[in-house]
Amino acid sequence: MEEAGGLVVIDGEQLRIITTDPNFSPFSEEADLITGDRILKIVESSVKLPLYGLSFSSLPRSFLSAAIDRIGRGLETESFSSKEFSKEEGLKIVREYISALADQFRDEPIVVSVLDGSALKLFLDDEDDFAMLAENLFTDLDTKDTGKLSRSQIKNALAHMGADMGVPPFSESNDLLTDILKKHGAEGGELLGQAQFAQLLQPVLQDLADSLAETHITVIQNIKIINGSRLRKVLDDTESFNVVIGKMYTEWEAYDVTGKDRMEKLCNFLKVKGQLLGLPPPDSNEAIPFLYDQIFLGIVNEKLAGDSGGGHDNDKFNKETFEEIVRFAIEKFAEQLEATPVLLGQGSGE
Repeated sequence: MEEAGGLVVIDGEQLRIITTDPNFSPFSEEADLITGDRILKIVESSVKLPLYGLSFSSLPRSFLSAAIDRIGRGLETESFSSKEFSKEEGLKIVREYISALADQFRDEPIVVSVLDGSALKLFLDDEDDFAMLAENLFTDLDTKDTGKLSRSQIKNALAHMGADMGVPPFSESNDLLTDILKKHGAEGGELLGQAQFAQLLQPVLQDLADSLAETHITVIQNIKIINGSRLRKVLDDTESFNVVIGKMYTEWEAYDVTGKDRMEKLCNFLKVKGQLLGLPPPDSNEAIPFLYDQIFLGIVNEKLAGDSGGGHDNDKFNKETFEEIVRFAIEKFAEQLEATPVLLGQGSGE
């Protein structure tokens, strides 16, 4: 689990601490037999803290299903929920489930924002910053340029701010936001000028900041992490790898060249075709093109020059050399992405 620029990356490492903790004993006070339903509840309560309060219901259904498939115990069936297990077997299942979740987070890290009121307090503690925020919100919401907004538009102002500015979505905190709006009379159609709108917005944000300081709300961000795990899977699946490499080599043969520029052409070829093997699209992040150039025109070129039989400028790549170079490049990509994962925001390439 890592922090990145105000965001938190959940990658499963904190969950692994649970599975290896010899003192982890969630059933010590339980009856001799534990139901499957109780086991599932123990799992969710055990991982809630390291997941910053995320509930299973907030995770993508496909994510949980993939984790459950790793176990293969039929955890989603009604028969499992009612079945009884010994404490020893129950603990084993809990550890298996948490370990499967950790593996799933490793393969599909999730980026979250932990909203604790601190972002809102930055605006509230600086009069100039708050005045600019209120003015910008008023201008954005006053689409008809009347110089007036209804009191109920405060709700839209909160939605407009969003999690990036410290406001949780209504879907995650409907009761909290509704109660605060009702408390300050931020309802109805009474029209407010810009100054009045700011006067109403300020205590609403203050109450929200205070509430979040007491009870944090964690929001999943629509950001994808490329950390090399997908590339590792590709490398481990020899059969699938060979099939894809065969197809790629057939296309490569059509314009394979000799000479010093062939590594550049191979780099460009894999920028287009490399997604078949799990390589990130070159336009997905500004750091990715640099990785392509660094790996293919640098590291791989050095390897090729040092290999007997494959490094001559006037030789075309045979299939074995092509496969070796591509595999080596993917391994280097995986190493780079494991050391420095790349974050892809909404609408970026993939």
